[in-house]
Amino acid sequence: MSRVAKSPVEIPGGVDFNINSGLVTVKGPKGQLEHQLHELVEISQDDNVLTFAAKDNSQQARALSGTTRAVVSNMVTGVSQGFEKKMTIIGVGYRAAVQGSALNLTLGFSHPVAYPIPEGITIECPSQTEIVVKGANKQQVGQVAAEIRAYRPPEPYKGKGVRYTDEHVIRKEAKKK
Repeated sequence: MSRVAKSPVEIPGGVDFNINSGLVTVKGPKGQLEHQLHELVEISQDDNVLTFAAKDNSQQARALSGTTRAVVSNMVTGVSQGFEKKMTIIGVGYRAAVQGSALNLTLGFSHPVAYPIPEGITIECPSQTEIVVKGANKQQVGQVAAEIRAYRPPEPYKGKGVRYTDEHVIRKEAKKK
């Protein structure tokens, strides 16, 4: 059995958990998330503790039990606490601002970049060079942050661009004469 699947998931107070014909629904103060359960994975609920098991002893069933446990654990964390990614913009004249349902980025191009904010995600700009992406779905938060970073990834010579706050960019030395 997967080592990840062996550890149970505790459901905190204020979070509603339901399994209905293979569809897992988790509802909490930050939102509602759904996940389609694979037929090789079995979930059992005892009070506020979820345990995961493979229905047979195949390699795929054991692997999917651990993956399902991780996904459901992230869903429970997302609807109760939420996820966030912090990003920093470095460069002269580079800035970000939220206007309506779009994130406006000025990244040194001849035109401003308008990124439409998807549903279920909130983006804040505490300052002109900081972006905070928040949401209940961990995968969606990471995907939105990666798409914003992809407009101008940090370059290795001056370090200019959009980066995660905890990201370390390896700098290169300039050409010598």
